[in-house]
Amino acid sequence: MKRKPRLGIQGPVVAWQDPWGKEASDSVMRTGTGSVCPSQDPRPEPQAFIRALQELQADFYVHHALPGMQGYKELLEDVAGAGLDICLGNEYGNINGPWVEGTNRYDLPDDALAQAAASGRCIGLLYDEPEHLQINAAQYRKDGWFPHWGLTDGETLERSRLGVESAVRGRVRHVGDAMNRAGRNPGAMPLISEQVFPTSFHTYARAGMELCPKIMKESFQSLQLSTALGAAKQYGRNMWICADLWGPDTGAWFTRFHGFPGHSPEEFASALRMGYWMGPSHLFVENADVLLRSTGEGFTKTEFGEVWLEFVKSYVPGHPLRWHHSQADPDIVIIHSDDSNYGQNERLFGNRSSDQESIARSQSVFTIWHLLSRGRIPAYGSCMHIPGYDFPRHELKREVSIERFPLEKGYIGSGRKPIHPLLYPVHNVLVYDGYVTGRQLGRPKLIMAGGSDLSDATFQALRQKAEDGAVVVIADWLLPKDCPADVRISGAKGLGQWLVTDDFLSENVREAVQPFLGDADCWMQRFGKEEVRMYARNEDGSELDFEIRST
Repeated sequence: MKRKPRLGIQGPVVAWQDPWGKEASDSVMRTGTGSVCPSQDPRPEPQAFIRALQELQADFYVHHALPGMQGYKELLEDVAGAGLDICLGNEYGNINGPWVEGTNRYDLPDDALAQAAASGRCIGLLYDEPEHLQINAAQYRKDGWFPHWGLTDGETLERSRLGVESAVRGRVRHVGDAMNRAGRNPGAMPLISEQVFPTSFHTYARAGMELCPKIMKESFQSLQLSTALGAAKQYGRNMWICADLWGPDTGAWFTRFHGFPGHSPEEFASALRMGYWMGPSHLFVENADVLLRSTGEGFTKTEFGEVWLEFVKSYVPGHPLRWHHSQADPDIVIIHSDDSNYGQNERLFGNRSSDQESIARSQSVFTIWHLLSRGRIPAYGSCMHIPGYDFPRHELKREVSIERFPLEKGYIGSGRKPIHPLLYPVHNVLVYDGYVTGRQLGRPKLIMAGGSDLSDATFQALRQKAEDGAVVVIADWLLPKDCPADVRISGAKGLGQWLVTDDFLSENVREAVQPFLGDADCWMQRFGKEEVRMYARNEDGSELDFEIRST
C-alpha cells in the first residue's frame, strides 16, 4: 500500500501582515525571540495568499491565530472555499496572551472552537512548544512563574509528571466535548504537541495529544525522531513533523531574520526527505515567508520555495512511501521515565524545587544516547540548547540591525562554519517510557533502561525479555528494593543477558553494547520490512543520501 503524508505550510511570522488579520498582526509580537520585527513585504490579499498555497501544492494551511481573533470568520470561509484544510496554532497567544489563568498558555476560545468544528475543515489545534513553556515558564510571560499546564512546585517528579498529564487530558477532553456539541467526531480536531525539545512526548501522547517533533531547528535528528516515533507507537498517536527553518546557522542564502532561516536550502531539501521517510501522517514547513516574497503584485519563490516545490512535485510522486510511522520496529530500545530534562538539569516539568536525586538519575539517558551514537551525541544533553554550542546566528543578531532585513544574499560574517548537521548515526532505535508493556516492546535485541523511575510491570517485562534472548542493560537504582538477590547480579539470564550498572559508559556496558551499534556512518530506522538508511552526502553531514532496503 502506498502512503502519502498530508503536506502543509505554516503562515508568515515576520514578512507580511496576516492576510486576514491585517494591521492587527503588527500589534502583537510575532516571533518568540523577544524582538518586534516590522513587516518586510506588502500585505497580500487573502485570495492571493491562498493561490500561493495552492501553487505550492499544500494540502493544509497552519494558521497563527491572532489573540483578538481578527479576520477569523473570513479565514475559515476562504480556506474552506478553496478546498484546503486548516490547522490552528496558539503561538501568538502564548507569546502575547491572554493566558489561561495560572498558566502561560493560550487556548482558542470556545466560540472559535465551535466555528472551527462547524467548518468541517479544521484538522487540528497546534500547541506551540508546550514542553518548553512548561519547563521554562518565564520565556514569554514575565509577571510570575506560570508553567504551561500549571504549577508543579513542591511536588515529586512523578506527581509533577502526573499533574501535567492530567491538565493535558482535561484540555483534550474539553475540545472533544466541543466537537461533540458541534455534531463532529471528537477525534477529528486533535490537540497536537509541536516540540523543539525531545522531552514530554510520552506524557503528552499518554494524555491524548498527537505529536509533532520539529526537525532541523537545534535538534539531534535521530534522537528527536526516535523519541517521537516511540511515543507515537507506544500510545497509538499520529505523528506529524514540522520542518522548522528557524535554526542556529547563517550562510549565503535568503535570510528574513537572525536564525530565520538558520539552515541552508540544501539542508532543507535533505530534511524534507528525511521527514518524509519517517512515514508521518502530516508534514509541514515553518514558515511561508522563507519560501515566498510578497511583491504587492503576487508572490515570487525564494531558493527555499524552489526546494519545497521540487519536493512536492517531483520527489514525493517519484518515491512512493510504503509504510506508516506506527510500523517502526526497533533493534534497540531505550526505556526511560519521561523526566523533561533536555540538559538544563533543573525545573523538571516546571518544578523549581525538583530534587537533586531525580535530576541526577534523569541525566542517565544522555549517556545512553552518547554510547549508542558512538560519541556523536553529547553525554550531557539532548539538543543544542546546552553549554558548548555557540550559534552563528548570534553574530548576525549583533552585527545586523532589524531594519536591514531581509538579506537577499544572506550573511557570511566571520565565515564560521555551520554547526547543525542532520546526521547523528544510530542503529534502529526507539524510545519508550517507564510504562511500556512487554507486548509493546516486541523483540528488540538490546534494551537500555535508565531515567529516574520504572513501573513494576515494565520491570517484569524487562526480566522476561532477557529470558527470551535480549541483552538488557538496566540502571541499578531502577531495581525494586525487594527484588531477589539474583536480579542484582549481572550475567546470563535464560537465552539473553542481564547487566546491572550505575554507569552506562563503563567498560563492561560498552563491551556488551558494541555488537548492536551498526555501521558507524549510517543512521538506520526500520519500518516493517523496509529499512531507511541515511548517510552523509557532504563533509559536515548537513546533507543526506538515502537508501531504502527491503529485508
